[in-house]
Amino acid sequence: MKKAANKAQLAPLFKDGMTIMIGGFMATGAPEKLIDLLIELDIKDITLISTDTGSPGKGSSRLIAERRVKKLYASHIGTNPETGQQMNDGVLDVELCPQGTLAERIRSGGAGLGGVLTPTGLGSSVAENKPVVEVNGVPYLLETPLRADIALIRGSLVDTRGNIVYKGTTQNFNPLMATAADTVIVEAGQLVELGEIAPEAVHTPSLFVNYILMEND
Repeated sequence: MKKAANKAQLAPLFKDGMTIMIGGFMATGAPEKLIDLLIELDIKDITLISTDTGSPGKGSSRLIAERRVKKLYASHIGTNPETGQQMNDGVLDVELCPQGTLAERIRSGGAGLGGVLTPTGLGSSVAENKPVVEVNGVPYLLETPLRADIALIRGSLVDTRGNIVYKGTTQNFNPLMATAADTVIVEAGQLVELGEIAPEAVHTPSLFVNYILMEND
């Protein structure tokens, strides 16, 4: 399968109302060119899964500013005032999730698990309307898996088959999200030939990747 694709070839994959995961942490490791594409295509009513909404002008904050998101799953929104404003105005449905729990929910979605049991959030607003499961006399919240129609991630180094290396902290949520979506598109910082990445250096194997967009496309 040829994985290299330009924006025109990727455009038919998107539609209004999709659930989309976007990698990055405070926009570090965020796929900015793919976010550009969502805006260019005027995709609306997105259910967005992202650890945060960046800061104004960076990462998924641009989707918030354009009011393209109707539902947000995130671990924090404090770095983007617009997100909080839309939540308070009732135009954006926000489900805040502790960061470790969010990561585990995505991992569960990628691994085909039924959810994750965690004590985090017990006795707080996080636990509202969620099942509590007792294991050996200890209560845990049952947090359900998260999956997406499309995951948009960014790789620092990507080979032509789709094997990915993330440099430094750009790794963050990108490798988890690559496992938990029906379609995975990686924005390549640098594209190299197959064999140029040592097998033991691969963070995300090519089997998870459907399409590759060059950053300078």
